[in-house]
Amino acid sequence: MKFTAEQIAGILEGEVVGNPMVEVFRLSKIEEGVEGSLTFLSNPKYLNYIYSTKASVTIVNDSFVPESPVTTTLIKVADAYGAFSKLLEFYNQVKLNKSGIEQPSFLSQSAKYGDNLYLGSFSYVGQNVVLGENVKIYPNCFLGDNVIVGNNVVLFAGAKIYSETIIGNNCTIHSGAIIGSDGFGFAPNPDGTYTKIPQIGNVIIEDNVDIGSCTTIDRATMGSTIIRNGVKLDNQIQIAHNVEIGENTVIAAQTGVAGSTKIGKNGLIGGQVGISGHLTIGNNVRIQAQAGVGRNIKDNEILQGSPAFGYNDFSKSYVHFKNLPKIVAEIKELKKQILNQKNGNNG
Repeated sequence: MKFTAEQIAGILEGEVVGNPMVEVFRLSKIEEGVEGSLTFLSNPKYLNYIYSTKASVTIVNDSFVPESPVTTTLIKVADAYGAFSKLLEFYNQVKLNKSGIEQPSFLSQSAKYGDNLYLGSFSYVGQNVVLGENVKIYPNCFLGDNVIVGNNVVLFAGAKIYSETIIGNNCTIHSGAIIGSDGFGFAPNPDGTYTKIPQIGNVIIEDNVDIGSCTTIDRATMGSTIIRNGVKLDNQIQIAHNVEIGENTVIAAQTGVAGSTKIGKNGLIGGQVGISGHLTIGNNVRIQAQAGVGRNIKDNEILQGSPAFGYNDFSKSYVHFKNLPKIVAEIKELKKQILNQKNGNNG
């Protein structure tokens, strides 16, 4: 896809300084600009690159006045960084704006779908599935029976959506994610074997949720595993059965949440955090990376460590943790001196 500087300026409501007909077809960092690329300048640290970049078009702030000649065509806007972000979003929408049903693929006769559907090759859509408008299903996806998907949803290649899952509007599910697989439920028997407990619930994902690659969200034993509005999940996260994650909570990669735990809204959870089952995590909670949480957490707490405890207490304690060998040596020396003094007094 090629765009002229004039077309881009029209999208951004900016002013062209230079050749309005110059074309770009790729994006680049300003220091890595090449002919045909579009870049931006907002951080003063990169100012010197504006005079050497080979990028064909550069977005700059209105206030920018070159101190030397520039070869790149400028597009002046109120906020260069915000404008470039807007352009990235526009570019992504254009790039992903596919439609039509590719073959080979399977779309059940009982399935219903809205306008502008894209169904990629080798995808499977089961019985009684309902798809909203502008749904994009990339190749090799699986949607089981009775799945409901809202409007403006993107399922990237290889996503697997098990039966009875409900997905709201404006959601993105990345490659390799598995939504609605069985929860980890097994009953121990007297002889040491285990009997599988049927997992007959489902997963509900509300609006504006992003789910990263290879993240798994298990269906409930009964009832629903629920991901509330605006939640953002990174790659390689495990959400167990009957978990509920409150709105606008963000969770980083490799975190695991055990069954039936309820996490509040507006939380920030770092990478590789482990959260035990049947807990209640409050609203606005911050959990630092690699923390281990085994207790209920009140609203607004900040935690670190394993087992996790108060962030401020952890920070103070860490100073001593890393000095433990020195502290132990000093204690031994003091103990030795005290013993010598006692022996001397006895003598």
